[in-house]
Parts: sequence; structure tokens; C-alpha cells
Amino acid sequence: MTLKLITGPTVEPISLADAKLHLKVDTADDDALIAILIASARLSAEHALGRVLLQQTWELVLDAFPVAEIEIRAAGVLGITSVKYINTAGVETTLSPAAYALDAESAPAYLSPAAGTAWPATADTTNAVRVRYTAGYGAAAADVPASIRHWLLLHIGSGYKHRETTAQGATVSALPGRYHDALLDGEKVYL
Repeated sequence: MTLKLITGPTVEPISLADAKLHLKVDTADDDALIAILIASARLSAEHALGRVLLQQTWELVLDAFPVAEIEIRAAGVLGITSVKYINTAGVETTLSPAAYALDAESAPAYLSPAAGTAWPATADTTNAVRVRYTAGYGAAAADVPASIRHWLLLHIGSGYKHRETTAQGATVSALPGRYHDALLDGEKVYL
């Protein structure tokens, strides 16, 4: 099983303007650094949560269809874009959406054959099945829950404050601690 990012988010959950307001920065001197901190914070949150924040397109690649359902190890699956497979004649085929059902309410999500059907046979080859799907809270920054956006601002602020390397033996306070990490708890996926 392989997961590939096909299309990343078109926006970040925190705008440059909101990050600069939080950081109390009113010049453009550090805009590039702040943009990196925003993206880095989003990736850290996605890793900690086990879910993507903003709408993204992913592809799950399998060697064959399973006996039962396909586990999509993602929470917040918005929909299935396509299910393609290499049939026994070696031809790539797109499965009709009527041939499968998505359980997006569960975490992880599950893709099952439609009632009364089974997955089709595939060629005996690697990467014979490709499930392309979208996941996230939505396409807009405002779709991301406020508690996650708050955590992101704290993480960005800490990264900005501690962006320089420290002298040997000097200590730097840690990135946001357990209290701040608790802001993510309500949205965390435990797989």
C-alpha cells in the first residue's frame, strides 16, 4: 500500500496576514520565513492529527483489491475521485461509481464493493489498483476548526521566536507544550 499526494491544498489554514498579526510583525522583511513557518506548522498538525486539514487529492495504490473493504487511512475523506485498476487482460479500467460505496464517517474511511457485488479481478502485477480521493475539512482556511488554527498560530509564533540557532549550552523553551497540544485532541484520529 502506497499513499501519494496528487494535489496539495491551494491555501494555508493561516494566512500570511493573520500570522503577521499574531506575531506583531508589520514589515515584509520576514514574509518568506513566515510563509515557511505556516506550511511547516500545517504539516506538523497534520502529522499529529493523522488527518489533512485542507482539501487535498491523494491516491492510494494497492497491488490488488482486498477480499472485503479497502481501508483508506485518512479521516475527513470528502469523496472518491476515481477507482482504477489493471484488469486481467492488462488494460487500465475505471470502475463505475455505482460499483462501490464510501464510508467516510468512519476513521479510517472504508471503500466497499456495492451491495451484492465483489471487487473485480486484477492482473497479477504490482500497483494494479489506484483509489484517488479528496480529504480535508474543506477548501477554505475557515473550514479548519478554530482550536487547530489556534494551535497553528502558537506553533508559528514559537518557530518565529526561536528561529535562530542557540549558543552551545544555552536553553530554548520548547515549542508549545501539552496544554497547547490539547487544542488538537478533539480532532485527532487514533488508528
